[in-house]
Amino acid sequence: MARQLTTYERLGLISKWKSPPGPSEERRLKRAEDMVRAAIDQHAAFHDVNIHVEAKGSYPNNTNVRGDSDVDIKVQLNECFYYDGKVPILAGPDYTGSWTKDVLRREVYAALEAAFGNVESDHNIAFYVPEVPGSRPSTDVVPCFKYVLYDGAAPGGKYEGSVVFGRDGKKIVNWPELQFTNGRAKNTATHQRYKFVVRVLKNVENDLTAEGVIEALPSYFSECLIYNVPNPVFLNGGLDDAVRTSMAEVYRQLDSATERQLMQEPNEIKMLFGSEQKWSKQDALDLILHGWRYLNYGG
Repeated sequence: MARQLTTYERLGLISKWKSPPGPSEERRLKRAEDMVRAAIDQHAAFHDVNIHVEAKGSYPNNTNVRGDSDVDIKVQLNECFYYDGKVPILAGPDYTGSWTKDVLRREVYAALEAAFGNVESDHNIAFYVPEVPGSRPSTDVVPCFKYVLYDGAAPGGKYEGSVVFGRDGKKIVNWPELQFTNGRAKNTATHQRYKFVVRVLKNVENDLTAEGVIEALPSYFSECLIYNVPNPVFLNGGLDDAVRTSMAEVYRQLDSATERQLMQEPNEIKMLFGSEQKWSKQDALDLILHGWRYLNYGG
């Protein structure tokens, strides 16, 4: 069981956690992104190919925390795309070009290996580029394809995301652009408190994991939980109140089977809980309940 912070310690940590990593750490993250982009640009197989490289996850969404800032980068091929939909699709023949998921994975690895060397290729989803202390953080590079969900209710009739194919054959669809857009809108509506509370919960999760109280969870999970807090909850009282009431609200939703089934990821397309997710209701309860005790909110 984690120790309990004193009120003085809690307020001090919340003040420390309220800001994202400083300029020097941000420069290291940007350097990693630029180096991966250069590696892809210089690889002959990608010349004159519609391919896009950009950071995704906590770094571009400004929910990363100090001292725990690796970077996730997607390498997305747009020469062809995968799709699904809720409306009829009028389309030409299926793609018959050379860019299969195996070819894309092979060429991304070759580009990274030529630029960095020592690239780990045995992970299911991403290639892992180790950290160079003082220069760049560790980097996960994810080969992916453009993905389109046709939906008559969507702006323009479709949502665009990315699809990743694991080495185990599993297909995973992500929506980084929607996550970015929705998160920014929520942060503005809550006077920047949404991303502040996310960073606090991520730091709490790191501390609880380090003390062996809970198993490590994806940092995105904290962002997902806090995204489901209604905007007015963030605005009552000071920053400490925003953390306390947000955690209480997440617990309230988790404790209601009806409301729990309505919880969504920040992209507002994927539901937060289900058989396809890598986390569970119990993971959420462990994080919130142990975090509540660690922060010494009482009750």
